[in-house]
Amino acid sequence: MSRTRRRTATLPLLLALTLPLAACGDDGDGGDQKLQVLAASSLTDVFTELGRQFEADHDGVDVAFSFGSSTDLAEQAADGAPGDVLATADRTSMSVAQDAGAVTDPATFATNVLVIVTPPDNPAGITSLADLDGATWVRCADEVPCGRVALAVLDDAGIDAQPASLEEDVRSTLDKVTSGEADAGLVYASDAVAAGDAVETIPIDGAESEPTSYSIAALDQSEDASLAQEWVDLVTGAEGRAALKDAGFSLP
Repeated sequence: MSRTRRRTATLPLLLALTLPLAACGDDGDGGDQKLQVLAASSLTDVFTELGRQFEADHDGVDVAFSFGSSTDLAEQAADGAPGDVLATADRTSMSVAQDAGAVTDPATFATNVLVIVTPPDNPAGITSLADLDGATWVRCADEVPCGRVALAVLDDAGIDAQPASLEEDVRSTLDKVTSGEADAGLVYASDAVAAGDAVETIPIDGAESEPTSYSIAALDQSEDASLAQEWVDLVTGAEGRAALKDAGFSLP
């Protein structure tokens, strides 16, 4: 599917359209401070885990997340939407925010590669990219990081099979497979790990030659730059790297 973005929207409208925040805490009482993290949807599980750890280490702090397409989140940050940290699934998306002066000196903290996922019983008998021709399969839209990687991987393999649909982010792609609406989907290795027994994972030959690199930075518009930097330090430090590795990401 194609989507047309309106970059001329007024800020109030932009904020109204900002993706819903997912609070990481379980008690619902609310803290004295809120750290708002805008992050690629493929980071949902590992960042939620790190958020609980961050809250435990910072009394009175709630970590709230807005997970979604890196491109959308970077554009929101570039347009001045509120937030403290931006984490994207590729450098191209981060450059949107950086070029707008919303971030400085983003750091690369993880990498990922594309895999094929199918329902556990693999009804279409998918074993490689070549088997996508004739199957009902899905991938991310061209303008988001997982879509850009998919296009490169498919081009490298000489595959011109057309997807049944183009999804807004990698988790939407994964959902189409786990719900039984698609025979296969192209997602990141970490999303396949997160799905567990709900999918069968098929490595893609040569996918390692088209990795995506994740970038993170504190937003210049953050109301608490020190707290935002502490989150960046957690993600890029030893504890964050261990959590990312366990979640199926590779480390730079």
